[in-house]
Amino acid sequence: MVLVLCLGDLHVPYRTSDLPQQFKDILLPGKVGQILCTGDICTKEMYDYLKTICTNIHVVKGQFDEDHAYPETKVVKIGDLKFGLVHGHTVIPWGDISSLGMVQRQMDVDVLISGHTHEFRTYAYEDKLLVNPGSATGAYSSKEASTTPSFCLFDVDSTKATIYTYKLKDGEVKKEKMFFEKRA
Repeated sequence: MVLVLCLGDLHVPYRTSDLPQQFKDILLPGKVGQILCTGDICTKEMYDYLKTICTNIHVVKGQFDEDHAYPETKVVKIGDLKFGLVHGHTVIPWGDISSLGMVQRQMDVDVLISGHTHEFRTYAYEDKLLVNPGSATGAYSSKEASTTPSFCLFDVDSTKATIYTYKLKDGEVKKEKMFFEKRA
């Protein structure tokens, strides 16, 4: 089994100062096997911080990333699941399920991780999974002045995954769980 951290839209230091301390207390070095990031990390310093959590990190380019070397999309195989990463700002309309489903089909992935809207969402779509981990820092978006800080962890075991969602509400971390299994 592999524990995978999915997060994005951090926007440090331009829209917020840091990752919430409550999340830092959970995301300790050596606990996760891979990080999948939807971009808008913004600075090398934040990237370097994420590397202290896990050195196996996959990032796609967000609109505000200073490092222009990140790819626009990326496919990562974990267990027997293929994960697709995309920031999401080029998916029109933003966060639209059928548009994201089209990207998922084009990338030929079981799980599409997208960002940009800063809102946590999960959708089962045509036997696949669409996930937006939201903004890990709660950075404001072009639509909302404040958002709920969130991220998720995938516990991947072959063709199955248990997804743990973490949201920071009223200073407390709320955790939810869901399951996904790849269809044959």
